[in-house]
Amino acid sequence: MRKTFIGPHLRRLRQDAEETQAQMARRLGISAAYVNLLENNQRSVSVAILLRLFEHYGVDWHDIAEDGAGARLADMRGALQDPLFDGTRPDLHELRGAQTHGPTVIEAFLRLHRAYMTTSDQLLALAAQPGELEPIFSASPEGAVHHFFRRQRNHFPVLEQAAADIWAEGPPATDDLYPALKARLHARHGISVRLVQVNDLPRTLRQYDQTRAEVLLSEALDHPNRVFQLVHVLGLIECRDQIEGLLNTSGIDDKQGRARCLVELANYFAAAVLMPYDAFLREARASKYDFDHLATRFGVSFEQACHRATTMQREGAQGVPFFFLRVDKAGNVTKRFNATDFHLAEYGGACPKLDVHMTFRLPGRIVPQLVEMPDASQYFVFARTVDRPTFERHGQDNRLAVAMGCTIQHAPEIGYADGIALQGAAATPIGINCRICPRASCDQRAHQASVLKTPVDESRRGATRYDA
Repeated sequence: MRKTFIGPHLRRLRQDAEETQAQMARRLGISAAYVNLLENNQRSVSVAILLRLFEHYGVDWHDIAEDGAGARLADMRGALQDPLFDGTRPDLHELRGAQTHGPTVIEAFLRLHRAYMTTSDQLLALAAQPGELEPIFSASPEGAVHHFFRRQRNHFPVLEQAAADIWAEGPPATDDLYPALKARLHARHGISVRLVQVNDLPRTLRQYDQTRAEVLLSEALDHPNRVFQLVHVLGLIECRDQIEGLLNTSGIDDKQGRARCLVELANYFAAAVLMPYDAFLREARASKYDFDHLATRFGVSFEQACHRATTMQREGAQGVPFFFLRVDKAGNVTKRFNATDFHLAEYGGACPKLDVHMTFRLPGRIVPQLVEMPDASQYFVFARTVDRPTFERHGQDNRLAVAMGCTIQHAPEIGYADGIALQGAAATPIGINCRICPRASCDQRAHQASVLKTPVDESRRGATRYDA
């Protein structure tokens, strides 16, 4: 027979009865020392004692001997997978010890963790509402960087000038950029560039070894991204003072946040070098923002060309004010840039009616869409999948999707809108987030919105479980 320990339950039973260990011992016909051993799980309980507990305290032995320990242990292991516990996660032996000696502590911990998850969920829903809780969420490194770029309208004149100064005598031809960058790094800074096999640079695309004065590039990178990584490193070296100056005005104090911001500023510099402001804006207007054409013209990727278009905010020479979203197959927004006042760009992207999510079924194809927010504002949005570097056969189909959008007033300037009736056309009704979207009858609703207080009608079933 499996040994049964009931220590914490026995202690709670005795305390509820307001008895000492000696008083309980007399009622059960055992010694006080044995009660102490039972309470501390140093002895297993016998069937005879379980029957006496039922006789004297009216307790069903099933209630204390079969207490869902396995399920509670599984719940604990699940809760401890939270990244919050990285580096401090107890092993299974410790958890079993806690289960044996402190089940009430485990129950309290699980209640606390559930409350933490619920509160986090509610805060995320509130943060999706424009203007709410920005100081809280900007505390994360990504949030702090996003809000810094947002305050600058995603445009940094000092980096634009530094990029223009890189090729004082004119930029090399697109197909000469890679050797020109390698030559510049070697001649000016003594840095060599070496292309290495995937196995020699596992799970890494680029490594800059300052000690050895060497940049290693993975062969998993395609040519445009090899060029981009070299310009990024060049920015870290030759544009360091300008980047540090911007960091000092960012208001970001924590080490991780500043490091993230430095990387994004170096990326901005690299894009400005590869796609010079005036030339890019001129070509964008002439092609009606054909991003495949722009990517080919400047030797960059589709995503890089889209990202660069959001930075065209120089006073007196502004392009279409775009917002940029990048999502993964699960619908998570992995990157966003916003040079506008659009709430959709700032907080949205999760609405299943936004066709950026459908692009995974149509890889490589542009999907245009007219959308309307609950406040009746309308946008033209177009989206397409982009492929990520593949390290191994198990990492295939490593796709993301990017979406670009602008107010409907700017749609005639964009070729992807050709053939779409922009005036009076039916727009797809979308929202920022199900938790705050007021569209009660939406057939794609995934959560009950906090702004909807319609009572539940048990006699009716609508398009979703929330429409009743």
